[in-house]
Amino acid sequence: MKIYIVRHGESTSDVKQKYDGDYDDHLTESGLNDAKNVAKKLKNSNVDIIYSSSKIRAKETSVIIKESLNCQLIISDDFAEQDIYGAYIKLGKNQPEEEYRKLGELLANDVHIDGVESYSTFKKRIVAGFSKAIKEDLKTILIITHGGPIRCIFREILKLGELAKINNGAIIELDITKSDVHIIKMDGARFK
Repeated sequence: MKIYIVRHGESTSDVKQKYDGDYDDHLTESGLNDAKNVAKKLKNSNVDIIYSSSKIRAKETSVIIKESLNCQLIISDDFAEQDIYGAYIKLGKNQPEEEYRKLGELLANDVHIDGVESYSTFKKRIVAGFSKAIKEDLKTILIITHGGPIRCIFREILKLGELAKINNGAIIELDITKSDVHIIKMDGARFK
């Protein structure tokens, strides 16, 4: 099975310079172009179905790509971003990198923080969604999601390690067999 994993296009929160809790924002003009570029790159990919996060920025990306690929689209909460942003309502984007990592470490150890999705809950959701998607008898699927779920897929499911960078509109092409996973191409994403 061939799987394409795509990060949504640039969203308004990407350029706001502030974390606003569990946000559900729209694509920017640049984000719309990101989605159109992904659609062009995947034009001849023979995608059978798109699984998309239910967040607006992912859905908007998915609709643009679906129109180009003329395939089925399934919107699923399974591929939504982990809700940890509530911890950063008062922090600007230039501030929280170290704090963000500390919070991630706490969440990975499942320390309860009100209004924040634990890592174990997030991981179970992503694993369940990915498992459902690959159980379909299809040749090629596309998952449109966010940086957190993509990192979780690489870390927890595929056991391929940590991604250091996942750009808006990144495309990762994988070939998955019953016994192996091969990265065919990474466009806009890289390992540490």
